[in-house]
Amino acid sequence: QVQLVESGGGLVQAGGSLRLSCAASGRTFSGYAMGWFRQAPGKEREFVAAISWSGGVTSYADSVKGRFSISRDNAKNTVLLQMNSLKSDDTAVYYCAAKFGTAYTTETNRYAYWGQGTQVTVSS
Repeated sequence: QVQLVESGGGLVQAGGSLRLSCAASGRTFSGYAMGWFRQAPGKEREFVAAISWSGGVTSYADSVKGRFSISRDNAKNTVLLQMNSLKSDDTAVYYCAAKFGTAYTTETNRYAYWGQGTQVTVSS
């Protein structure tokens, strides 16, 4: 079992930055690939970014590529999502997720563990 707790969300103006953090506890954190997903009102949950267990391989949704950066610190059991040049379309609840195994995936249903989410609101 892995417990995930997100933090760092809030209200920011368009063009601003936020850094989301996901703290993990439970099983060995380094054995899990990690992902960030988001869900806007009335929309399905969508992939944002993912990172392999080692941190050596990352993937991003086209909509955030070049603006967001995912990283992890296995010694601190933490995954970060640095979000720059935020747009109003980035407004959503952001979720951290864990998938057992070394390889990441962009598929929502492959992640077994989820945090409670943190709200990000970008004002235009």
